[in-house]
Amino acid sequence: MSKYRVAVDVGGTFTDVFIFDEQNKNVQVAKTPSTPSEPQRGVLNGIEKAEIKGNDILMFSHGTTVGTNALIERKLPRTTLITTKGFRDIPEIRRGTKLDLWDAYEDVAESYIKRRDRFEIDERINYAGEILKEVDEKEVLELARILKKRDVKSIAIGFMNAYVNGENERKVKEILKSKLPGVYISLSSEILPEIFEHERLSTTVINAVLGPTVGDYITELEAEVERTGYDGEILVLHSGGGVMTAKTVPQYASRIASSGIAAGAIASKYIAELCGFKNAIGLDMGGTSTDISLMYDGDLKVTKDWYIEYGYPIGFPSIEVLTIGAGGGSISWVDEGGSLRNGPQSAGAEPGPACYGAGGTEPTNTDANIILGRLDTKLLDGQLILDKEKSMESVQEICQTFKFTEYEAAQAILQVANANMADALRLISVSKGYDPRDFALVAFGGAGALHSAYLAKELDIPHVIIPSQPGVGGALGCLLVDFRHDLSQTYVKRVNETTEEELEKKFLEMEAEATDLLKKEGIKDEDMQLIRHIEMRYEGQWRSLDVVVGKPLFSLEQAMAKFHDEHERAYAFSNPNINVEIYGLGIEAIGTVPKPEFIKTHVDGELSDARKGFRNVFFKETRGFTETPIYDRKRLPTEIEFVGPAIVEQLDSTIVIPPEFTAKVDEYRNIIITV
Repeated sequence: MSKYRVAVDVGGTFTDVFIFDEQNKNVQVAKTPSTPSEPQRGVLNGIEKAEIKGNDILMFSHGTTVGTNALIERKLPRTTLITTKGFRDIPEIRRGTKLDLWDAYEDVAESYIKRRDRFEIDERINYAGEILKEVDEKEVLELARILKKRDVKSIAIGFMNAYVNGENERKVKEILKSKLPGVYISLSSEILPEIFEHERLSTTVINAVLGPTVGDYITELEAEVERTGYDGEILVLHSGGGVMTAKTVPQYASRIASSGIAAGAIASKYIAELCGFKNAIGLDMGGTSTDISLMYDGDLKVTKDWYIEYGYPIGFPSIEVLTIGAGGGSISWVDEGGSLRNGPQSAGAEPGPACYGAGGTEPTNTDANIILGRLDTKLLDGQLILDKEKSMESVQEICQTFKFTEYEAAQAILQVANANMADALRLISVSKGYDPRDFALVAFGGAGALHSAYLAKELDIPHVIIPSQPGVGGALGCLLVDFRHDLSQTYVKRVNETTEEELEKKFLEMEAEATDLLKKEGIKDEDMQLIRHIEMRYEGQWRSLDVVVGKPLFSLEQAMAKFHDEHERAYAFSNPNINVEIYGLGIEAIGTVPKPEFIKTHVDGELSDARKGFRNVFFKETRGFTETPIYDRKRLPTEIEFVGPAIVEQLDSTIVIPPEFTAKVDEYRNIIITV
């Protein structure tokens, strides 16, 4: 019988595999280099490295960077946008904003669809959804002839006010499908029926440009995995923190634009709750970037304001993750003003840090940790041998510029990297009204445990949690997710101008659609959970706040009370005397699946039993190198407590416990560091 739950997280540098054995509750992990040119190959290599057969796999779930990379690298199929006459240039106009307000020379990235591939249809629907001008079939047939000649692979259709009435969009789609079989077509009224044409069109366009790419990837992966003997569904993680089946993914392709990023946030939530914390900040530091998420009172924060490239928003709900260019491979450099910088440039997997000996010559965070003795020269149980001499050579320019020794240069590199990450931690916590002192920091990713203690000290975060398998935290997250779909629609009315009955009718219509989606993915009625949301704001406000309401909707007064409380927490202001306006309605449709049950593990012995030896490690606190004990994490006794300095090593990560920090091993083999 099938017994393994397999989760794969495809990262920029490594592909991580997390395997849970349902029979004996054992965990197995594997890491293998990612293969950007053939992403499915990295997935299969990871499974092969774990030495399990396809017919032994009970469930296969994965997060992928295919969508993210396609958008960044612009490796996209030829796509056309069809919109209402007079609105051809919305993708160019956008919101007229820039990521850096003060940089007069920086331009926003070009539209995913060039102007010559954007067409207009003479149609019109008013704000109330009334069709003022119907679609002319002859005009659409002529357009179909042009698109066929241009060998267009995908089409995005987005008409003005289609969020109220999508009839004209559907008519154009029917005509084009009859003349252009096999072409991918995405409608704004189906993808994101919400007000504001730029956000709706942007999401639809991204859905269209990714549809064929993601579809091809899934098809190839299904075929390859099927050859291994696995005959179940391939589940793909999406931005909202749920999974979709391979059949659903092409329909909502834009949702997997941040597929792998969400996995780490889910893992941090699970680990924090396992350790008894309701508030946690997740720090997922990999080879190229660091992803930071926040859980408050047991809930991960969700946003609809996100993008892969600035200026082109994706309107689906996404777990709020702040990503910065700080990873093990982030390159340190000196700017024109003579200041030391770190990232966002990265050595990546190829050629990698200088210590890899694969052609890289620039200093990275990994090189700095090697120089300071925090990393051993043998990683992944000896599979990766690092060259300390090449790391020393890589920092020579920094040494000459600042008159540093190699060790001072390495220390400076890590201080700058930590400062960048500390700023990001403040952005996701302090700037949003949260006090870091009320949180635990969950650190994972290959490099997270190297830096986390210093970050916690900088922000007065009292506890750091290092999970049992920190290097594959994203893959663990892929194993813990449910099926999830997020449906929304614009509904603008004052609260005192609507009724519970009217809103109940709207919710029931959306729930019927959500239930249908979950049934198509094989979810039984008893495993479905439908959560209702109302977006509310004070009259005259631009932005809204999300409020969860009960089913059925009994009282709008209770919803308003929740809104006032949330507004007070977020902005330190609320006023029950101001009119409250409803802005939108949403349904969070969840199809629960069985989760792995991790068992408590007890390891007997003394701390000395886990000691592998000693190594000279540089710590700022001791103003130089200190003989530091090196421990094998597998042999650390359960409930043991010890004081730094100490280094704890394992297959997928290295943990730095600075002087005067205390570490304790819990029953789930997590290490909790107290600052």
